[in-house]
Formats: sequence, C-alpha cells, structure tokens
Amino acid sequence: MTRLVIRDLRVRFGDREVVAIDDLSLGAAEIVGLAGESGSGKSMTTLAVLGLAHTVGATVSGSITLDGTELTGLSQRDLREVRGRRVAAVFQSPAMAFSPVFRVGSVVHRALRLHGMSKAAAAGAAGRAMRQVLLSPDLLDRFPAQLSGGQLQRVAIAIALALRAEVLLADEPTSALDVTVQAEVLALIRELREREGMSVLFISHDLAVVAELCDRVAIMRGGRIVEQGPASTVLSAPRDGYTADLLAAVPRIKAAP
Repeated sequence: MTRLVIRDLRVRFGDREVVAIDDLSLGAAEIVGLAGESGSGKSMTTLAVLGLAHTVGATVSGSITLDGTELTGLSQRDLREVRGRRVAAVFQSPAMAFSPVFRVGSVVHRALRLHGMSKAAAAGAAGRAMRQVLLSPDLLDRFPAQLSGGQLQRVAIAIALALRAEVLLADEPTSALDVTVQAEVLALIRELREREGMSVLFISHDLAVVAELCDRVAIMRGGRIVEQGPASTVLSAPRDGYTADLLAAVPRIKAAP
C-alpha cells in the first residue's frame, strides 16, 4: 500500500525553482531516506508536504496525496486537520518546537487539545506516549532547558504517537545529537515502524545513517532527485556520479596496522 505520493512537485521563490520532484512515494510502514547535501531542497520538500512552504514565501504546485487524498491546494483549515494527526514532523533542533517559558507538558497538551482531545484525554494520551518513547511522564512538568536534546526529540516523537500519526517526516532529527543519543533515536524510529506501522520520510545528509535505517533512498541534488531505489543497492552500487561523490565523502575509520 502506497501512503504518500509526490508527483510533479515544484517549489519556487518567485521565478527561482528550488524543488522539482517528478516522483517520490512512501509505502505503509516503510522508511524512505531523502538524502543530499545542505541546500539540495530536502527541507523545502518537508515544508511543501506539511503545507507550510508559504510561511517562508514559497509557492507550490504539483500533487501530494496521502492515501489518495490530494493535499496540494487544501485550505489551511483543512491542512491543520492533516498536520499532526495524520502527518507529523520532527526537526533538527527539537528545542525550537518548545517555548522556553512554558513547561514541556503545556506544549504537548496544547498540541493534543488543538486536535480535539479533552483535557483529561490529552493528559492520559501524553502520559502513555511518553512511556512509549521510554521517558517518564514526570518530565512533562519540566521546562525545555531542563531536558537534554535527545529527551526533547523523544517528546516531539511522543506527540506524533499520541495523535496516532500515520506518516512521520523526520528532518535531520539526529544531526544535533551525540552518537549515543543518535543511536537511541534511530532505534525508536525503527520501533515505531515495526510496532505502530508508521511510515517515515527520513531527511538527512548523513548516508551512513540512511544506510542503517532506510528501506529505500532518494538522492537529491539541486532540488531534483538524481537517483532512487533500495538503499542497499543505491548505496553499494550508485549509478549517478553525484551519489558516488557523496559516498566517497563519508568518513571511514581505517583499521590499525
């Protein structure tokens, strides 16, 4: 079953085209990597799927469908019903999602209540979701500065879990974390796919992480996808020279003599 389909997507700033994706799909319970260097258009693709590209001054054309329902052209009111509840997102800097002057729980509860949960239901769902991401619900009583980056990233994922989102857009979710915490977040994303059947579009410039996590990968350059296919195939025998260059740039640890 194909869950998210992007076709003929064009994102522009005035006359300047920054994204031109002819075809990209995400199946049910599948993890697809969207990889490329900084400035290749990965994050703009995320904003287009969320219906938020206009907030940075971009215009969007083409087709983005979720389970057959066209998202491009929906009103912001209708898109708000999709964002969070059906398509959730986590970003590179989790602290940006939380106001430093509000306790973490107030941000989480507000997100859940905006999608129709009662106060009691939101509190219960938040607590359950925190336990699912292996965090104590007591952390909801703390301020963002009192949590580590890895803990805040888990809280952001917990919101998606509480809303029972079908698709998770993970935009560089581990690049600001140390290696140990990065591994924990990747394990959590893998578990979400296996336990909840969640589909994940994993945006990253780190091909080593993509190779470890993703079923398929699409390589993006200058706003276009230059190569895509099974991650094991693309990353072991690339057909495009740009993909080969990216792989050659991945640091490797040499064995001691």
